[in-house]
Amino acid sequence: MAVNNSHEMTREGYDNLNAELEHLITVVRKENAERLKEAISLGDISENAEYDAAKDAQAETEERISEIEEILRTAKIVDELDESDDTVQTGRTVTVRDLVFDIVSTYKIVGTTEADPLNGKLSNASLVGEHLIGCKAGDVIEFLVPDGMAKYEVLEVKR
Repeated sequence: MAVNNSHEMTREGYDNLNAELEHLITVVRKENAERLKEAISLGDISENAEYDAAKDAQAETEERISEIEEILRTAKIVDELDESDDTVQTGRTVTVRDLVFDIVSTYKIVGTTEADPLNGKLSNASLVGEHLIGCKAGDVIEFLVPDGMAKYEVLEVKR
């Protein structure tokens, strides 16, 4: 995975990643070590599926810990209260009307690690998110998407 120089995120996203890291280090690591210990006690590790599964889980956990530590080390927490303008920024909530399909949607613009579009959290690096950044209520944006053109009207921007 290519690592960005910084990861812009909300305070909530930063806190959630910290909590996940703490859980991985204090709980999951210990669980993995216990599984590994149990698998080794079963004997010959060369043909031990439990051992292989435990090693895989341990490797996945360590990879995720490293990934989170890198994200947190380079995190740029966006404090939406510090912004003096009313433009769409990371941490703000934006209501838009899709002018192609006449659908109104509301999203909180978040960093890539927090994105969850089905729950109203849109990445600032997504195709739509990138185009919304810097817009104000009343702005209309149009841009190319894989299926043609997208056209949105920004209805409201909230902190």
